[in-house]
Amino acid sequence: MFEVLGFYKFIKIKSLKKNKVLLQDFLINKKIRGTIIIAHEGINGSISGKLKDIKSTIHRLKKMFSFKEFDNSNNSKSSFQPFHKPKVKVKKEVVPMNLILNSKERNLETHLNPNEWNKLIKKKDTHIIDTRKHFEYNVGTFKKSVNPNVKNFRDFPKYLNKLKKDKPVAMFCTGGIRCEKTSVYLKKKGFKNIYQLNGGILNYLKKIKKKDSMWKGECFVFDNRISLKHGLKVGSYFMCSGCRKPINSKDKKSKKYEEGVSCPNCHDNLTEIQKERFRMRQKQINLAKKTGSKHIFQKEFK
Repeated sequence: MFEVLGFYKFIKIKSLKKNKVLLQDFLINKKIRGTIIIAHEGINGSISGKLKDIKSTIHRLKKMFSFKEFDNSNNSKSSFQPFHKPKVKVKKEVVPMNLILNSKERNLETHLNPNEWNKLIKKKDTHIIDTRKHFEYNVGTFKKSVNPNVKNFRDFPKYLNKLKKDKPVAMFCTGGIRCEKTSVYLKKKGFKNIYQLNGGILNYLKKIKKKDSMWKGECFVFDNRISLKHGLKVGSYFMCSGCRKPINSKDKKSKKYEEGVSCPNCHDNLTEIQKERFRMRQKQINLAKKTGSKHIFQKEFK
């Protein structure tokens, strides 16, 4: 069984390139996989490994960057390794919004636990905003939520500028970090009633029972589990190897679906050269399965 940890911390960080090398070496040594982003404004990561190694990594991060607790973290279990390899990336921002966040700017009073969140979004005048991408919204979202339909998070402020300042705004995302920046942005624009789901969707699905839930569908995650349900159990979605977008059983019945090559979302946008390259990759995967050999996309259960 693998421990999966998502986390973020807004804290001033120096010597990014040096810390990247040190952290990358540590992850390799501890056989930890996943991605950690470091920027001058903080860290943001999703990693997995054996429990004792995850604990060692948490201790290492806190010591390396001199902090006591994450701003937010969520943990779950997986029967297989959900990531392919360890990656440490240096970025301008931990979440791209063209807004560098100072840890002192965080609006902690706006954080609502899952039960408080349920009460708020049941109110008629609450504007519920899904801050994630369009394809994530399609996999699952909260009832009555709005899809801003922006291509990337940098464009999100354009949508926010159209909102009415007199209505309560309730925001949510996968783990909470996008809403941290969004709430600061809205506060600077003069919004008063700003709220965010503490710990994001993952915390909600972990804490709220299905019978009491305002969530519909599943939650897309950027790893090999693809989607999660209540209790953070692995969902029913698959990943298209052509466009890396989530697909369901209905999509796999489409004439535009070809295993390892395309799905209804990308079939018409792929060139024949791309499709042929993907077919060759799928042949190698199928051959590895027949011979019992390992391949890069194989799930690991140990």
